[in-house]
Amino acid sequence: MASQRARFAEGFGQRALLTVDTEEEFDWNATFRADNYGLDHVRALGNFQQFCEGIGVSPVYLVDWPIATDPLARDIIGDAVRRGTAEIGVQLHPWVNPPLREEITDKYSFAGNLPQALEAEKYRRLRDAIEEGFGVVPRIYRAGRYGLGPQTAGMLMDTGIAVDSSVRARYDYSSGHGPDYSKHPVSPYWTDADRRLLELPLTTVYWGLLRRQGEQLFPLASKLPLLGGLLSRLSLLERISLTPEGVTLDEALRGIDIAIDDDLPVFVLSFHSPSLAVGHTPYVRTADDLDDLYDWLRGVYSYLNMRGIEPTTVAEIVDAVQV
Repeated sequence: MASQRARFAEGFGQRALLTVDTEEEFDWNATFRADNYGLDHVRALGNFQQFCEGIGVSPVYLVDWPIATDPLARDIIGDAVRRGTAEIGVQLHPWVNPPLREEITDKYSFAGNLPQALEAEKYRRLRDAIEEGFGVVPRIYRAGRYGLGPQTAGMLMDTGIAVDSSVRARYDYSSGHGPDYSKHPVSPYWTDADRRLLELPLTTVYWGLLRRQGEQLFPLASKLPLLGGLLSRLSLLERISLTPEGVTLDEALRGIDIAIDDDLPVFVLSFHSPSLAVGHTPYVRTADDLDDLYDWLRGVYSYLNMRGIEPTTVAEIVDAVQV
């Protein structure tokens, strides 16, 4: 994978992409179900879009089936897309996406674990619903729960997707039937020799005196919480993702410094849309939590601007990447 690292046009520099996993509300601690979900937070997307426009950021809404088929979501997001202040992408949650032919289990909550034909049919129905509902052809994909499979890349390339952003670098989901991304690159890379599909991993960095040994040490520390806590308290090793969910602003700013030092061309920020309203995710339980989320975004983009990191879009990334 290192030999396939993507290069960008001169002058592109380092930029930041804000991605939103735009999805239904469900109980994160319960078993997966095809029903019993909510869309109450969708009305909050309008305020969020206004906020983004106010700070000069064009978010990428990675929408799943309940969002893609919801009239209010189509109105709010569609308006921003038509005005050129947001982009749309595909996010596949197989347990709520027709056709529902599989047993709904933890294993099959990762779309890449589905039989190839079923994964492809679910994806195609969702992609078509997005094109119909929002009037644009999506160019970016993210598997729900980061659940890529061995056939996913081919499926995406066959349907004109230019960018995948399913890899959560430096995370391992294999204990729950998911992929292991612990050794995947953090910098954008080509998934195929013909350079048809660009991977934009979600940005996660190691911070601390031992960060260069993070790939070897962090998996061990994650299995031994006392060791992990000690390494963090001593500023020896910490894993920082660029998300307002579970990551403080101070941690994020330290992570940005590392990403700049490591010369990452694209910083991929992410969070889940139900966090835009109180009570739908573990990260936003109170009004103060919601204020903190917006303060995080405000603080991060102020710092990025100070460090010379401009916001970007999928369209700009596709235009700038060198094939």
